Amino acid sequence: MSANVTATDSLRIDNATLGGSALSRAIQQAVVPGAWHTRAPSSPAEWRAHADSVRESFATQPDWLEALHGAFGPITHTRARQRLADAARDGVVVTTGQQPGLFGGPAYTMTKALSALALADELSAQLRIPVAAVFWAATDDADWKEAAVTHVVGHSGLDQLMLAGPATEGVAMSDVPLGDLTNQRAALRAACGSVSDPLVLDLIDAAYTDGATVGSAYVTWLRSVLEPLGIVVLDASHAALRAAAHPVLQRALSHAASIDRALAERGSEIQAAGFLPQVEAVADLSLVFETTEGVRSRIPLATASERVSHAPIGSLGANVLLRPVLERALMPTVAYVAGPGELAYFAQVSAVADGAQLARPVAVPRWSATWREPHVDRVLERLGATDDELRAPYELEARLARAAMDRDVTDAMERLRVTIDAQIAALASAVAADDSLVHETVVEGLARDMSHRLTRVERRLLAAVKRRTNETTRDIAVARAAIVPNGSSPERVLSLVPVLARHGLQVLGLMREKAAEHANALVNGGASTAL
Repeated sequence: MSANVTATDSLRIDNATLGGSALSRAIQQAVVPGAWHTRAPSSPAEWRAHADSVRESFATQPDWLEALHGAFGPITHTRARQRLADAARDGVVVTTGQQPGLFGGPAYTMTKALSALALADELSAQLRIPVAAVFWAATDDADWKEAAVTHVVGHSGLDQLMLAGPATEGVAMSDVPLGDLTNQRAALRAACGSVSDPLVLDLIDAAYTDGATVGSAYVTWLRSVLEPLGIVVLDASHAALRAAAHPVLQRALSHAASIDRALAERGSEIQAAGFLPQVEAVADLSLVFETTEGVRSRIPLATASERVSHAPIGSLGANVLLRPVLERALMPTVAYVAGPGELAYFAQVSAVADGAQLARPVAVPRWSATWREPHVDRVLERLGATDDELRAPYELEARLARAAMDRDVTDAMERLRVTIDAQIAALASAVAADDSLVHETVVEGLARDMSHRLTRVERRLLAAVKRRTNETTRDIAVARAAIVPNGSSPERVLSLVPVLARHGLQVLGLMREKAAEHANALVNGGASTAL
């Protein structure tokens, strides 16, 4: 087994390439201008110097944890609580984050959290200072489409589980009720199949309760599985965080015009270099939201200076480009662990920080993973199929349908095609020998028509075979959903809950071990598994 694989008797975890847009890949490979993206340290000595600089910048904010205390909630696990307290006293934090998703959202929520923990572990060991991992739960986000959906592998393929709604617009997920989840819970339990660790679904039930909001359920679930590992979860919509963030957001408003100019200039530079900015500029709007009567909206540049002094404490929020700058201002953040899209928008985040005259945050790529369960391998073995065949829509189905077709039928079809081709060729030769007859394109048209008709008959025969092989079709759908759901990586689409329920919360420990290899490379300058 290769060094890139971790396995138990029932589950295999593989490193994967992080991927992303052309701009994201260029940032990962450090081939963009330094002005766009603050290069992360690549040796223990560089990380030490960077951590010391971050700690020094917080010498005047020794009570930063006290200010945010409520947003971390009652941290019930000693390991997580102590790591955060130690980091607040004489250390730094590694952050990552994600907006809410139903039942925890896609699996990359967990790979991001474990990447942050692994990096905190590695830095703490190498630098001999306390380093805590903080997951920023962006419950102030208002993206209903992303928050309301998750996907699982069901009995017949990929199943989408979705909140009943109605959909909301401009309302923070911390304020959106979950609604009735009876059907969604049943579908999730069915997707779990044979459960080896009932605690996983018990924790889901404890988080996704009647009366909970999309945001509060997300935070409760994350804390229940991450705190035992030593990761603390910060609720971005909590009043304590909003109050602590208010001065920083006021500053962003007072510098709104310079931020806008810096972003416009950076956007032009990015486009001139042949890339596309990750976040599209919105004319005449600042990067600061204001919540009025429960609805968030961007504050216009024209009124930004007025809102500096008039916006009530707790009413302001940051958009995606301002949020990393806000995190760096509120906590001694030595690095933000970013996904591929986030890395791309860090090319713009640096411009925001410069425009606001605030510290630039440093971003590093998260660890990326796939997983393979034995039942999926058994399906592929039974089908005689490969992963690559699953990535090509319909090719595997067609191949297996042809194989399942009666040999006499396939032989007859092949003989018919050969005979028609031969007779068409003979006709074309005869016509070509007599210039007084029809133009050669007439025979060519006949050939195309006959070929088209034969193809249609063959498709109808294949369709009939497919209808007789429903089990095979279902097996293909299940394998495709597990390996390339919606043509993408499983961690970007699938919920991890069924995997945890089938194999136990110990899976998170296995993932942490794999993430540690990635963290070691980030700190010591080795080859990153992200590339």
